[in-house]
Amino acid sequence: MNVTGDRRHFLGAAMLVPAVGASAARVLAASGTSAGPGIALALARERSSRIGNLRYAIALDLTAREAAVGTVEIRFDQTRGGGDLILDFRGLSISDLTINGRPARADIADGHVVLPGSLLKAGGNLVRARFATPIAAAGAAIIRHHDDKDGADYLYTLLVPSDANLLFPCFDQPDLKGRFTWTLTAPAGWTVVANGRSLAKDAVGAGTRWRFAETEPISTYLAAFAAGPWASWTSAPEGQGAITLYARASRRAEVDADVQIETNRSAVRWLADWFGVPFPFAKLDLLLAPAFPFGGMEHVGAIFYNEDRFVFREPPTLPQRLGRDATIYHEISHQWFGDDVTMRWFDDLWLKEGFATYMAARIQAELQPDSNAWTTFLLSTKTPAYRADATSGTQALWQPLDNLDAAKSNYGPIVYNKAPAVIKQLAFLVGEAGFRRGLHTFLTRHAYGNATWQELLGAISAASGVDLGAFGRHYMLRAGLPRVETRMTRSGGRIGSLALVQRPAQTLRGDTGGAWPMKVRVRLGYRDRADVVLDAAFSGDTAMVRGASDLPVPDYVWPNDDDQGYGLFLPDDRTVDWIMTHVGTVRDTLLRALMWGGLWDTVRDVRLRPDRYLEVMLDRLPDERDEQISRAILSRGATALNVYLADEAAAALRPRWERALIARLDDTRLGYGLRKDALDRLVATARTPLALTRLRDLLAGRATFADAAIRQPTRWAIVTRLIAIAAPDAQQLYEAERRRDQSTEAVKDAFVARAASPDKTVKAAYFGRYFDDPTLNEAWASESLGPFNTIEQASLTLSFLRPALDRLDWIRQNRRIFFLPGWIDAFIGGQRDAAALAVVDAFLASRTAVPPDVRRKVLTARDELALTVRIRQAAAGSAQRTP
Repeated sequence: MNVTGDRRHFLGAAMLVPAVGASAARVLAASGTSAGPGIALALARERSSRIGNLRYAIALDLTAREAAVGTVEIRFDQTRGGGDLILDFRGLSISDLTINGRPARADIADGHVVLPGSLLKAGGNLVRARFATPIAAAGAAIIRHHDDKDGADYLYTLLVPSDANLLFPCFDQPDLKGRFTWTLTAPAGWTVVANGRSLAKDAVGAGTRWRFAETEPISTYLAAFAAGPWASWTSAPEGQGAITLYARASRRAEVDADVQIETNRSAVRWLADWFGVPFPFAKLDLLLAPAFPFGGMEHVGAIFYNEDRFVFREPPTLPQRLGRDATIYHEISHQWFGDDVTMRWFDDLWLKEGFATYMAARIQAELQPDSNAWTTFLLSTKTPAYRADATSGTQALWQPLDNLDAAKSNYGPIVYNKAPAVIKQLAFLVGEAGFRRGLHTFLTRHAYGNATWQELLGAISAASGVDLGAFGRHYMLRAGLPRVETRMTRSGGRIGSLALVQRPAQTLRGDTGGAWPMKVRVRLGYRDRADVVLDAAFSGDTAMVRGASDLPVPDYVWPNDDDQGYGLFLPDDRTVDWIMTHVGTVRDTLLRALMWGGLWDTVRDVRLRPDRYLEVMLDRLPDERDEQISRAILSRGATALNVYLADEAAAALRPRWERALIARLDDTRLGYGLRKDALDRLVATARTPLALTRLRDLLAGRATFADAAIRQPTRWAIVTRLIAIAAPDAQQLYEAERRRDQSTEAVKDAFVARAASPDKTVKAAYFGRYFDDPTLNEAWASESLGPFNTIEQASLTLSFLRPALDRLDWIRQNRRIFFLPGWIDAFIGGQRDAAALAVVDAFLASRTAVPPDVRRKVLTARDELALTVRIRQAAAGSAQRTP
């Protein structure tokens, strides 16, 4: 790029990251200010009490490769005096700082710049500065992606939760909302997208300057832009706002733009009507971001979606289509819950994420009535919540947070999975009408502002007339979940009494105790008469099922019909026996999914042997026609086979497993999705000559799938599997696939596949690159962690387990939100025996200074590993006792 002399001088200086020098330290000391690293809660509270009416005018030049340089104007009202004011900035450099027209020192200390109180005034203030911020493939606020297909570069920002101050000087906290005005200069031929509407673009030297309209008040983490030679599609039906979708030019032919735009638009319409609150922002654009580390990000005016999940490289299955739609519904829901009304602080992160996921399920149920949305919700949302919440690493929905530096670690299954599950119970408890009125009040009362969970429950309580004090204490402030069991007495062939009894699923340190308030529905199932469904509400630790007395003893009792409750609802032995024999006859999809889940819970409760579960699943598999249930039970079957059973026991069942999968993928009576899931499962678990021959035939074109040659994602999955099991022709097939694949994802797919190599030298090289290669895209690294930790290679990867744990603090500081839990789950989850458990326990015992949020994530994975060890030991003991 051509750079003017003045700008080149500034850029050169910017590349030297300013140290926290003595001068900056003296400024802080002299001011009496001790902000410390990050944004402390005390600092945030002090600032929010002093300033308001914020406006940011940011001009950035994006024409250089390694850094962007620009200016910022920050206008704000100071409502009261209070001495110096702290501005946040962790970029490359800051200079030419003026406050109300007077020059000030521009020293950075601990990511802060002091604005001297002597230069501030009551009422309106204006701060101006020049600054520089890095552009990089990873570790920067501006992410650069290089397209290996056509050589083009693309830029996009990602600031959540606290990286706005890495991009530009700001007051980086969610309750200091500001109006943003962007002016962005990009190379000629590029298109730029930002939060506000595009107003004008003008040629400037070899580039183009794009100017955007001022936004509504938004939090700093929601500020965003993207720049590159994007392809675009615009939909503007008469009487409706225009929506434009942007994607890489090289993927233009693969994008089903009309479908994606309409899915977003229909969600906007439905939510505006259901909430009774119009869409709160001036415009809505969509961008498919390459190598995006999240599924989506709800930036105001410019939602970014994960390109890889939104562009289907082979015909999608039903779960893939529903997953994409659910992500859209989630991000659109955020426009109200998160963007319009934002949590005051990231301790209430669940408030926006939980509601976005819950509302996504409601939208799907309404707009796609045949989608079995609440079955999806059970399998994709609630099941992971139960798994995490039953461990010693769990935490409450409301998570105390002293510093935004640690906000990344608040993300996880408690926020994304437990929160929406609890909201579903809340809606059932208070009733639909009161719930909906309460949400309308909450959204209108706090429009373009901030709120807390207490204000949410207060609005719903007032609207419904239901006291939610106990609900808040047990679900928002208390960690863990109840274990609910059925207690039935009989009198002859009749029910004497029926009750549900709860207790904590695990004893947690500091637990306040007491019973979780809950309302559920209980199904009494009969083979020779209509089922009976009765409501029950917990009073203390017991819920009596009124109306059950004197009914005939049922064939089974399902204690959480319609999946309204939150807890581990474990079937009694009579019900387990019925499920194993009759689950395939249950017509209701959600109930059948619940029963399959209950059966799997008995495996994890060490009541049912994993090989017995596998046998039952394989017996019932030919009759299962629901894609989501089929996918879930096959996934659990693979866990039973590869994780819970010893190799010898698994080997005895593997031929039947592979024959069943091959029969399913070859069955032309089944839909594409059912057959594709069977193929995917075969690829992931193939071990015997029968399965491996089929995989090689598919690669070579000697066999087809669904009357067509397999496409590139499946081809790379097969190559990865052959590498992982050290097939003799694996390297040859890998090299052949690299030559063959000319798609946009070829380089990434080859990188991910090679991570499965059973060669310790290759593993060590990858492990080093995860930390030492600044050009390695974080999304690529994340995707490679699974193949790196292939379960069959547990003995090989065991030597990497402790080094992986020792680098957790570095990862916490240098990687995005979801990389840390993904890293922990991959390295601990790639193990299955007591030796690995001992390594994890030794780490926890010796590293007492591990931050509490990191320790919780390790404990969650550690407890899952401990359960695996327990199940394997019990299964091995049972096998030895069986004649």
